[in-house]
Amino acid sequence: MRTLEHFPNLVSMFFARARERGDTPFLWHKADGQWQSLSWADAARQVASLAAGLKALGLKRGDRVMLVSENRPEWCISDLAIMAAGCVTVPTYVTNTQRDHQHIMENSGACAVIVSTAKLARTLIPAALHASTPEKIIGIEDVRLSQPGSLEFHGWHQLIADHPASADAAAGEANFTREDLACIIYTSGTGGAPRGVMQHHGAILHNVAGCSAVISEDFGWGDEVFLSFLPLSHAYEHTGGQHFAIGLGGQIYYAEGLDKLAANIEEVRPTIMFVVPRLFEVLRTRITKAVEKQGGMAAYLLAKALDVGAKESEGRLRLTDRPAQLAVRTLFKPKIAKRFGGRMKAMVSGGAPLNPEVGLFFQSLGVTFLQGYGQTEAAPVISCNRPSAGVRMDTVGPPLQNTEVRIADDGEILVRGELVMHGYWRNEIETARVLKNGWLHTGDIGLIDEAGRIKITDRKKDIIVNDKGENVAPQKVEGMLTLQPQIAQAMIAGDRRPYMVAVIVPDPEWTQEWCAANRTACDFKRLGEDSSYRAAIAAAVDRVNQDLTVTERIRRFILADAPFTIENEQLTPSLKIRRHILRAAYGERLDALYKG
Repeated sequence: MRTLEHFPNLVSMFFARARERGDTPFLWHKADGQWQSLSWADAARQVASLAAGLKALGLKRGDRVMLVSENRPEWCISDLAIMAAGCVTVPTYVTNTQRDHQHIMENSGACAVIVSTAKLARTLIPAALHASTPEKIIGIEDVRLSQPGSLEFHGWHQLIADHPASADAAAGEANFTREDLACIIYTSGTGGAPRGVMQHHGAILHNVAGCSAVISEDFGWGDEVFLSFLPLSHAYEHTGGQHFAIGLGGQIYYAEGLDKLAANIEEVRPTIMFVVPRLFEVLRTRITKAVEKQGGMAAYLLAKALDVGAKESEGRLRLTDRPAQLAVRTLFKPKIAKRFGGRMKAMVSGGAPLNPEVGLFFQSLGVTFLQGYGQTEAAPVISCNRPSAGVRMDTVGPPLQNTEVRIADDGEILVRGELVMHGYWRNEIETARVLKNGWLHTGDIGLIDEAGRIKITDRKKDIIVNDKGENVAPQKVEGMLTLQPQIAQAMIAGDRRPYMVAVIVPDPEWTQEWCAANRTACDFKRLGEDSSYRAAIAAAVDRVNQDLTVTERIRRFILADAPFTIENEQLTPSLKIRRHILRAAYGERLDALYKG
């Protein structure tokens, strides 16, 4: 079993791995249809040179530098170089509006921005011109304006070329401590304006060490390959897909996009991936539909795989199930494994609650699926399922090593340890609200089972309390609704009301199939008024209601005007629904469901 060394900071960890790995591949991207790599040694030289360039521009220790880029090798190099220069990285989402960018610039006091493309600069630069900061824009590609106003423009590659520096010298200058601020990550704002979470070097290193122990003890630490596709501006991918990969000395491939993710998985053959539940809800639907279309033996084996998987998870597999188990293992699971590259150790789900039925589905297909739990304020991983502790899909596993978790009297999960943030940037009131006597008050409700695994029951602030004072956990009900083939997305409501109502987004593929079967045009506005179409969706809601308590059941619903997306701000970049935005959009119509 291999253990991770105790590093003083993230920069030291990177340069240590670069010395060990030398000219072996580190960062991969697709260019002209081919995967191309950057070695550890070359990456270290670029990090050292870019750090020197940032210092030459006048950036000082503690200065904040925004980073606005899609996932690519330059993201990782920029992040490490900002920290190597003694500065603080402020990652932001590429989907941010001008208003979002301006809020983060003003709040963080960023004095410089690294931006990747002219397209992203079109939203960013107007925000910079309106903000009191920053002064310097560094373009990975050409982003210069013909009339820059008060802004200074610099080329990312030119800064590196003009300031050649030694990786060993840069490593020697990295005298930061684990207590020093590494980055300010702005939460995605499910309930309002984003807040800047101050993550220190030790918080992320604590996560890296804890996750490394899971891999080392439960799977064996080898030549790890990561496929990065979640936004690196999100704490989950920033820690898990980048710094954890660096800690393991792994290779990082940057996916071409969600539309090519399945192909990239087969090409790259990753050993570890970090995913969000929504992706696997979609994959589950696609796999089920594909197998159903094949019919015959494929459909039979899928049914058997799910039956055997359910029995295995509940410990009730009988001797008579052995032939079916063998058939699934030899005829079905290898084909599924190939779809996921053939050497996947684990896919770790986080960022939002996972419906246990989805996790069990993939576990039954032979995909090692570990649900984790955390939040940006904890760098972000607090716990993770692991085989050695017994994987239960209705839990998020035991806490990481050196992490204390306890349950408050009102059921709230409290966390203490080096992983806990130092607070919210320039927000003492919110900091005092969530940090009390060293304990992070997560806002999540849960319990700890007999095996020491955490079980989340709901979000404290999201709990719906009806007019009788009874509690309803919305995420549970919404997760059950979206498992129906007719329903793609849902949000329920009913606070201080007599019953639950919902906003439902019908599944587009199912809608097309329904239109074809009923020989009608797929005009969504007209379909919303079609009684047969609504009846089909109502039947799906009724099926879910059969497994809910009387208090939880959906009595009435409306159809959404459009899918919940990042672009219309109804989803966060990590694909969680923004309840306050949806309530603003549909509140009047939901209220009308209680009349008449």
